[in-house]
Amino acid sequence: MLKEFKDFAMKGNMLDLAIGFILGGAFGTVIKSLVDDILMPVIASIFGSPDFSNLFVVLREPAGDANMSSIASVREAGGIALGYGLFINALIAFAILAFVLFLIVKNVNKLKKAAEEEETGPSQEDLLAEIRDELRKAK
Repeated sequence: MLKEFKDFAMKGNMLDLAIGFILGGAFGTVIKSLVDDILMPVIASIFGSPDFSNLFVVLREPAGDANMSSIASVREAGGIALGYGLFINALIAFAILAFVLFLIVKNVNKLKKAAEEEETGPSQEDLLAEIRDELRKAK
């Protein structure tokens, strides 16, 4: 049974899938940082908001004297807040990730098409026949 599992886990497709998941997670982290640390401050400054991640609506205020300046502090104090700014950040990150993946797939398909066109070129026999015909013309 252990041998069967090893054979299953070591198949090429399974390893490719595992590598894809690992790279996808790392890529998601990079995209999240790009959105949160680079794009959102620029977008927030254009729209005059300090930060989209801190755009929220308090549904239930926390008990006591709590800091209401950020969604994290409201939630830590026991309040309930609807964080629509975090949702906007997630939508922007998704759009960027989808666009980058679109570009990757588009370029991979272009490379595959170019490789297929090269493979469908003339056969060796056809090329040899052309060379033979050219040599006969030259004589």
